Amino acid sequence: MAPKSQKQKSSAGRKKPKWGKTKQTLPDREETEPINMERMGHPEIYPLVLTTQTQEIFNCRIDEDITDEQPYKLIKKEDIFADFQNRAAVSDFYPVKKVIQEYPGDELLVVYDKDFKYGVNFYLIGTEEGKENYLNSPEVPEEQEEYKEHIPEDIYIYKPPISKPWVSLGSEKEIAEESVKESTKQITYMISRKRSEFGAPIKFSDQNASNVKDAYIECIAYPDRHFALKQLEKDVGMQVVPKVKDTSTQTRWTYPKNAITQYYPRELSEEEKETFGQSKPLSDFLNNTCISVEIALQQNEIMNTFIDDWKCLAEEESSFGDKTDTHLKEYQSFTDLHNLTEKMVTSVSWHPTIYGLIAVSVAARLSLEERVHFSGKLLLQPSLILFWSFSDPIHPQLMLESPDDIFCFKFCPSDPNIIAGGCINGQIVMWDITAHADRIENIKTGGSRSKKVTLKPMFLLEPDSNKEATYIRHCAVSSIENGHKKVITDIHWLSDTFEINRSGTVFENRNGICCQLVTCSADCTICFWDIRPQKALTPQLIEKKKEEHIETPLDVPSTFLHLDLSWKPLTKIRLSKGETSLDHCPTKISLSEDNLLYKAQDKILAQSKAVKAGEMNPYHNLEAGLANHLKPIEDFCTKFFVGTEEGGVIYTDWKMERDPETGRLMTKKPVSLSTIHDGSVHTVQRSPFYKDIILTIGGWNVAIWKEGVMVSSMNYYFEREVKHLEYVEERKKIREQEKKEMELELEKTKVKMYQKSKEQLEAELKMDYESYLELEKNILINLGFIKVKETMSFMDL
Repeated sequence: MAPKSQKQKSSAGRKKPKWGKTKQTLPDREETEPINMERMGHPEIYPLVLTTQTQEIFNCRIDEDITDEQPYKLIKKEDIFADFQNRAAVSDFYPVKKVIQEYPGDELLVVYDKDFKYGVNFYLIGTEEGKENYLNSPEVPEEQEEYKEHIPEDIYIYKPPISKPWVSLGSEKEIAEESVKESTKQITYMISRKRSEFGAPIKFSDQNASNVKDAYIECIAYPDRHFALKQLEKDVGMQVVPKVKDTSTQTRWTYPKNAITQYYPRELSEEEKETFGQSKPLSDFLNNTCISVEIALQQNEIMNTFIDDWKCLAEEESSFGDKTDTHLKEYQSFTDLHNLTEKMVTSVSWHPTIYGLIAVSVAARLSLEERVHFSGKLLLQPSLILFWSFSDPIHPQLMLESPDDIFCFKFCPSDPNIIAGGCINGQIVMWDITAHADRIENIKTGGSRSKKVTLKPMFLLEPDSNKEATYIRHCAVSSIENGHKKVITDIHWLSDTFEINRSGTVFENRNGICCQLVTCSADCTICFWDIRPQKALTPQLIEKKKEEHIETPLDVPSTFLHLDLSWKPLTKIRLSKGETSLDHCPTKISLSEDNLLYKAQDKILAQSKAVKAGEMNPYHNLEAGLANHLKPIEDFCTKFFVGTEEGGVIYTDWKMERDPETGRLMTKKPVSLSTIHDGSVHTVQRSPFYKDIILTIGGWNVAIWKEGVMVSSMNYYFEREVKHLEYVEERKKIREQEKKEMELELEKTKVKMYQKSKEQLEAELKMDYESYLELEKNILINLGFIKVKETMSFMDL
């Protein structure tokens, strides 16, 4: 028997019993032969299942009476017999009753089987010799003890496994009962339609209704006589509306009588018309109103004022997949018959200087488990960034190779021939396509005499059918050990106007080119990188490095040779969640200088001319290293926006601060954190017109932010709504009081009118008529239709 300090693994395929499913024997069960471990070489061991009640009776409770230091209990024989008298066959010791009766000693040894190497939680040692061997295990000789003291703890001593016979305890039946099995066979259907039928016009024709094959059979509902349903209750929606009454009046209709009125048009004479047309008030009126009239006429021309806006809110879907329902039509599609099989597009970017040229990165459409399973097969497939031209949608112009699938990439703002990309394995890859710039260049001169440079879009140039795709190898890749540990989700170039150091302090950029990048990854880190060496290389070190470095192929430029497999991040930021040990997982970032990255076209053309003239490209002389003496930039905004995988938008600072206790540089706490989106944020983009407006997209919603204003507070919203409701209730009371007062005044007016005599009413009507005539006279005089001399004759009428 093995000593108590030695642990053995349980047999393969054995399942630990569930405490909630322990079966107790019934009192009327028959005595059976106790089961021991004779097959495993231990005939003195008898497995036992001791329930919680039995552990409390014999004071052998797990983790209380029995611990790892003393995993056994000596139980008196007479106590077990007393348990037989109290619980009879229900006792957990009943299966080994015969062993206990034949046991020669007064105390039996019960051992806690923590690892379930015998299938249950306890086992009984049925012999005195076995009990003595367990309690008094043979001591290790002194020579072996001294040898153990010299053995380091970190050295692992391999012990080969020993196969043991499997003993069935009925667990396979329980596993079979609880396993889920498919009862029916799964059937997969695929519904397709010919591409030629997409968007095709529909032709209707007559059809013979008597033909059973193509006829339409209508199933009309009918009442069932054997089943009748009585309606006992019905929900009806009702709405109370005020009574509406249409009335119209022109004068007070007090005494109806027969009367007739005849009118004739008043017209101006020709002399009056000419005088009135040359008057200044008319010209001023026309000058003031002509602009409004022109705007109204233009609006009537460009839009239908009588259209029903409610009907135009949604269009009815007449058929499935109809092209007429979509507003965006396909203009161009790019297809590579060799390299894009079963792959997905991860990032798309226009070339910053060449019109009609687009770069696309592709990756295998696999999950994490599938990517691990097919890792060997993926190494044989190239990971590419393809350059497509509108002139040739089938054959890519260039193909950039990378060590693994690219999920984001950016053109360098200072030199579009320099490209940086982020891989799924966390590495940054650099390409230099300067040697292949003539292949994709679209600069054409207008003639030998003309010195002007004109740009033509790529889709206007004739494709070269004999041109074969060119594979370009990467010229540098970052270190695997010191970079990101997971997929890089976003990458940006820092502007050429500034650069930062390890603590995040901003300095002026004297090189005049973009030399730093920022990346974020799913490993919860944001890294800043510098493409220049950390220290300036002396000529001796350069020659030594060239001798030690592995010989590179001829088609790989040496622009970033000093970074290959040794490139480390300049500084690293972790977005902590505060009290917990977890960090935020960034997916997209947006810096305040993103809108200043791409320069004017004239500057890029000047650089390309300089390179052609033989001048040195600044990216080919980066071995000078970082500048030591730089002028810091004061009042520079070092804050930026970060979108997270949990749907949050973080406004934080990349500038580091020192811990007052340890003196180490540490990341500042985020300025603000807002969880607006209900899914992972996949877009954080600044407005090209307003520099402080940021758009974020994630999940099922879109959010617009203003830099510096990060409070979207619900408490303020609720308080405002409560105040609004209180104001509405107060206005209701005021309106009701005003309505009562108006009704009271109306009643008083009616009473006064009924109390007036007939003479008073006639006098009031006469006065109103005279005032009307006076008003009409004044209007006609002001308009020039009548003169002052005609006033008396008009009054006589």
